[in-house]
Amino acid sequence: MRRYLFFLGVLFLSLMACQSEDTRIANANNKLGSKQKPIKMYFVPSLEAGKVVASGEAIAEALQKATGYYFKVAVPTSYAAVIEALGSYQADIAWLPTYAYVLAKQKYGANVRLMTVRNGLKNYRGQFVAVKEEIQDIQDIEGRVIAYTDAASTSGYIYPSAILKEQGITPKDHIFAGGHPQAILAVYSGRADVACSYWSPPDENGLPMDAREKLLETYSDIFDKVRIIGFTDWIPNDTVTFRKNMPESLEQEVVQALYDFAQSAEGKKTLKNLYDVDGLDYATDADYDVVRSALKAMNMDPESMLN
Repeated sequence: MRRYLFFLGVLFLSLMACQSEDTRIANANNKLGSKQKPIKMYFVPSLEAGKVVASGEAIAEALQKATGYYFKVAVPTSYAAVIEALGSYQADIAWLPTYAYVLAKQKYGANVRLMTVRNGLKNYRGQFVAVKEEIQDIQDIEGRVIAYTDAASTSGYIYPSAILKEQGITPKDHIFAGGHPQAILAVYSGRADVACSYWSPPDENGLPMDAREKLLETYSDIFDKVRIIGFTDWIPNDTVTFRKNMPESLEQEVVQALYDFAQSAEGKKTLKNLYDVDGLDYATDADYDVVRSALKAMNMDPESMLN
């Protein structure tokens, strides 16, 4: 009798959980895209938040014109907050860095639909930078203070820390600066000995397009003072990711509108101001298997990296 009651209880709880999930989906999708229920589009704070918001709102306005749907833009304080927003139906779309997408897929079944393009490339690398002359390569990071960007940043934390672990290099301490330019500034100002950030090839005029470029206007000696001492492996570019259980037709309309916007002159300018993006291309989850393979080879679980 006890066993029978136990199984009835388990069945009841399972049914309640399913009903609860169905209710959340229904509530999230009901009138989605209306003025009263705008599509929530989140961006990570990898660059200065005000600039990201301005570009995000320009994208939202263009999407509204193209689709008739309403959008609301937000920039939470961390990458992890954006991931959790996708999982809790608080965000419908998120512009996620590579690793953050991999984690959002693993935890919450989020779906990548578009991938950014920079300088014609759909991949990039992370870089290690330093100021002190005695720090010439990655091996010299042993016993030093290192500045990462965010715990969910692929080029600013995940890949660099994986390299250090693989090579048995132990920094004295680390800080999370909150963004790529902030990490560079931590080295420039002496708060850290080494910083990790994204690297992209120089532009057609030979100007470096890594994270230091964002500081050039204010710190004219940034390229001379802050030197690159090493690189990570190549990484698939960042994403435009949709939460699970989005209405299929709505999702397809928005994906197409974003792709078309990226081809326009206005779109190219807006995306360049946003995350130095030149364009968008279609993407699938399989494009990011190389990241999972790299983490697996180093015995690293994606979710544990945030803890």
